[in-house]
Amino acid sequence: MQSFMRVFVCAMVLVGAGAITSVVMHQPAKAQAAKAQAPVATDHQKVVARGKYLVTEVAKCQECHTPRDANGNEDDSRWLQGSPIWIMPVHHTSNWAMNAPAIAGFLGFTDHDGYKIFEEGIGPNGITIRPPMHIYHMNHEDAVAVIAYLRSLPAPPQ
Repeated sequence: MQSFMRVFVCAMVLVGAGAITSVVMHQPAKAQAAKAQAPVATDHQKVVARGKYLVTEVAKCQECHTPRDANGNEDDSRWLQGSPIWIMPVHHTSNWAMNAPAIAGFLGFTDHDGYKIFEEGIGPNGITIRPPMHIYHMNHEDAVAVIAYLRSLPAPPQ
């Protein structure tokens, strides 16, 4: 009886190992099938996604360009639609901007304006961007991505 139990246990272990091997061996095929069914992003969608990442996670543009509610929280219903600046410098700064323009839709700016802003820190008026706006020295591909993302957003009502 004892030898039967040993054989039975060994058989169960082998069957279990076979099942595990079977599951492990078939995972890549299932993953490949799922990947084949997933929609493929176009180059433009990838550029817009890169721009969104740069705007929201790196530059944090929403901090100044999105209006805030009465509690000081960003009003997502007016995402990047321009706002009074809510932060002030510690020491007086004569050229401190008091308003951040609407950048959703990137209306009123040409792509060339955007390249100058994001790559050189020069505004459409030919003057250096005023604080608290950071002067970015983005590479051209990142500037293109940021502009593509901003243009993909609904512009504020006029």
